[in-house]
Amino acid sequence: MRGTFAGTAMTAFGGGSIGRRAIIGLAAMLAIGAASADATPYLVVDADSGQVLVQDEATAPWYPASLTKLMTVYVALDAVRSGKLTLDTPLVMSVRAARMAPSKMGFRPGTEVTLDNALKMLMVKSPNDVAVMVAEGVSGSVEAFADDMNAAAQRLGLHESHFVNPNGLHDPAHVSSARDMAMIARALLREFPEHADLFSIGALQLGNQYIPNHNGLLGRYPGADGMKTGFTCPAGWNVVASASDYGRRLIVVVLGAPTAKSRNQEAADLFDRGFAMNGGGIGSLDSLPSGTGAPPNMRADVCLRHNAAAIAAAEDEGLAAPIGPTGGSAGRGAPFPNPFAALLAPAHTVLSDERIRFDPVRVFVGPAPGWKGPVLGARPAGEASASTVAQSAETNAPESPRGVREKSRQKRVRHVAQKTTVPKVVAAKAVKPQTPTGDDGK
Repeated sequence: MRGTFAGTAMTAFGGGSIGRRAIIGLAAMLAIGAASADATPYLVVDADSGQVLVQDEATAPWYPASLTKLMTVYVALDAVRSGKLTLDTPLVMSVRAARMAPSKMGFRPGTEVTLDNALKMLMVKSPNDVAVMVAEGVSGSVEAFADDMNAAAQRLGLHESHFVNPNGLHDPAHVSSARDMAMIARALLREFPEHADLFSIGALQLGNQYIPNHNGLLGRYPGADGMKTGFTCPAGWNVVASASDYGRRLIVVVLGAPTAKSRNQEAADLFDRGFAMNGGGIGSLDSLPSGTGAPPNMRADVCLRHNAAAIAAAEDEGLAAPIGPTGGSAGRGAPFPNPFAALLAPAHTVLSDERIRFDPVRVFVGPAPGWKGPVLGARPAGEASASTVAQSAETNAPESPRGVREKSRQKRVRHVAQKTTVPKVVAAKAVKPQTPTGDDGK
């Protein structure tokens, strides 16, 4: 089992399941009591039951940054489920998509990428240009896709969320909460279990390029199997993470951490606490009272004294040095108030700073070999939906700013498609990070 807390505590206070559960509960309460007054939102939920195990400010409105892409994937998979398109449908990069701020793949307008490859890129590299490409391919435009995102949010019973784009680049009207992000994560795992491995890809291989996942829990926390990180200066460092232990799956959400490294460690600490709890909870996700007000802007706390490019590079590393106090945040790693509480602390999983290299999953640019169906891209309002579009790639090419259809198509690079599998760690090896610049929504 996880950690050494139970054996030590039972030796000190006597065996028996009642004593063990009481001690674990006491330790959890002490840890919660140690939370700082300005702790940013966090939540632990049982993925199967939906019971909230630990939370603080979980319904406070917050800028989700690239956690948004979980909803983008949900809407895209829902469109596949309803028959509007397939995972093999090629999507075309428009001029608008190509102009998105980093993080991005940097594909030229007219480049085609299958939906399957695009979703893999979204979950690993978190490219904002590909997110717009997916939105335009599925719904015809960013605005129509945002409408679809908000319709899905209503169906899922989200409370604090309102989406205006598919990538999470900062917009004051683009908000969510830790609770809502956990609800999206649960919906993805429950409604699309056949695609669960999409969130656990450790790295991609695109040609000769090795692209590592930004999720610093993969390969470092026992049982971690997804899902998505996010960062902008206004949002801080966010993560939705899932992990399994002895058949039990938990979802953890951390919002507004000051660094990538502290975000990852907070999530690990929350998993430790959640797995130490034997059932119970404080109610369902729906039972939490809805939050109100505008999200705080974390720019002064996160980015005021740091170059944006260096911060974005730290996200690639997942090992940014702490800004401000070095202790844990949100009450997980905060100092216990007395030595007795420290004795009762659950086992603490310290994440390694070692760079992890994964067996990469191959992705490619261009249509799947033998594809003869439609190529989907940006479409004028009122044009046929993805379910009825049957135009050729040439007629679906994006318009230039002057409204002239692009006549040439980028030379297709064909590779053999490979089925996505959960990657295994093969070695610890230095990997050159893919360094974007600016607020990138990762």
